[in-house]
Amino acid sequence: PSSLAPRSPCPTRVGQAVSVSMLSALTRRALVPKRAPLRVFSSSQPQVKRRDGTVAVLSKTRGFLDYERNPEPYRPPAERLQDWEEINLQSPAAEREELPRQTARCMDCGTPFCQTNTGCPIHNLIPEFNSLVYEGRWHDAYLNLKSTNNFPEFTGRVCPAPCEGACVAGLIDSPVTIKNVEYAIIDKAFREGWVVPEPPKTRTGKTVAVVGSGPAGLAAADMLNRNGHAVTVYERDEKPGGLLMYGIPNMKLEKDRVQRRLDLLEEEGIKFECGVEVGKDTSAAELRKQHDAVVLAMGSTLPNDLKIPGRELEGVHFAMEFLRNNQYALFTDREGKLKSHWGRQKIDAKGKNVIVIGGGDTGTDCIGTSLRHHCKSLVNFELFPRPPDGRAPHNPWPAWPRIYRTDYGHEEAAHVQGADPREYSILSKKFIGENGKLTAIQTVNIRVDNGRLVEIEGSEKEWPCDIVILAMGFKSPEATIPEQLSLELDQRNNVKAGYGDYLTSSDGVFAAGDCRRGQSLVVWAINEGRGAAEKVHKYLTAN
Repeated sequence: PSSLAPRSPCPTRVGQAVSVSMLSALTRRALVPKRAPLRVFSSSQPQVKRRDGTVAVLSKTRGFLDYERNPEPYRPPAERLQDWEEINLQSPAAEREELPRQTARCMDCGTPFCQTNTGCPIHNLIPEFNSLVYEGRWHDAYLNLKSTNNFPEFTGRVCPAPCEGACVAGLIDSPVTIKNVEYAIIDKAFREGWVVPEPPKTRTGKTVAVVGSGPAGLAAADMLNRNGHAVTVYERDEKPGGLLMYGIPNMKLEKDRVQRRLDLLEEEGIKFECGVEVGKDTSAAELRKQHDAVVLAMGSTLPNDLKIPGRELEGVHFAMEFLRNNQYALFTDREGKLKSHWGRQKIDAKGKNVIVIGGGDTGTDCIGTSLRHHCKSLVNFELFPRPPDGRAPHNPWPAWPRIYRTDYGHEEAAHVQGADPREYSILSKKFIGENGKLTAIQTVNIRVDNGRLVEIEGSEKEWPCDIVILAMGFKSPEATIPEQLSLELDQRNNVKAGYGDYLTSSDGVFAAGDCRRGQSLVVWAINEGRGAAEKVHKYLTAN
């Protein structure tokens, strides 16, 4: 694949990087600003501490050996638990001193696995922007980054960084802090005023409807708008942004940053129709008649349920119900009265015993949100055994490392309660309640035997709880729109459309993101939004 091709010498056609939208990784690499031949900068680079304790001039020649990994820290738990502000501790000193040191660790690999399919799904040109930051060429680093990533301010905060899992340095040491570098580049670009609206110079006269304003929908809309098509994004909530605005908590992704990008897209000519639920307020079939093409990017919104006795008790909630309603409350606090399209009240965990069932990012977000409500106690159930501290033999590099990690929510819970909140190998058996309200949950411990989960006799236990949050992932999109368009579905009830093609069984209707591939990462949603936009553009220009 082109992402594995050797990188060519630096061209000087910097301006072209802005206008080219949909090119192969190899072609993009030929058009974005690149680093000059490697220089040591012995006279201009600062003196820095090396991992052996000595101090010397910063150098990239042996950077991966001389310097240890030092990621951007979080604010102290005691401080960040008192607010809903971003958890990351941003420091101007880090940009001046630590980021050049961290980018010096990049090995400039002949085959950079960090940007292949086992690493970054959108094929960010990571060795290139690492070298540009090391050389202090921040504006060039921004042009490089924007050539592959529509929204680095989102991925630089919420992406789990599969690029770092595939980093070659991680074979024998810790990977490069790629995610921190990515965010630092776009953050500086906004502060310096480099990120400005760039509306297309000409319009094609073609119209496209994008259903859903999450990362896949926004990426598709952005790319199609760049190609001169008139794009309207339909969103059933009061604000666009989808998962980015309502599903990811404020402390992980500040909504001012989301709104800043939405404002840019609007200034570039994208139209947002909010409070419009396609399939209810307007039919999907009618929408198709009104536009030359339609992109479905409505996500995977039907959650996996836990259908055990007592499920009907008051106090059992889906994770997204809990997180979304909390975000509505924050919008209300900040902006005054905001009508909730869903008509739900905030689910308040203050003073309550909370149990979160399910791990992953969503489970962690529920932990962090509950702690900021000042819950009485918090426990996190995980079905499977505790992961190993390092890679297991069946989980080799460069695959994503399935290892034990402590995320921000776990750290905060340990600070409040004195211990990690996670309980492993737990199977929930029954919800228990009084007068229709949840009071406890009954569980049993399990073990894995030849790939099967086996209950351990005598390990039954009741856990007191007032709220149970189900963070067990999502199974498929809602059926209304596919039914109205008579779309073919796959075996998991996702919209059937081949990867790389994105065309559904209905002419002119394309699907991208979680509604097509199933629940996944924000960065994969951006990948699919960009890919679908390329196919829509070809469809429109061919017709």
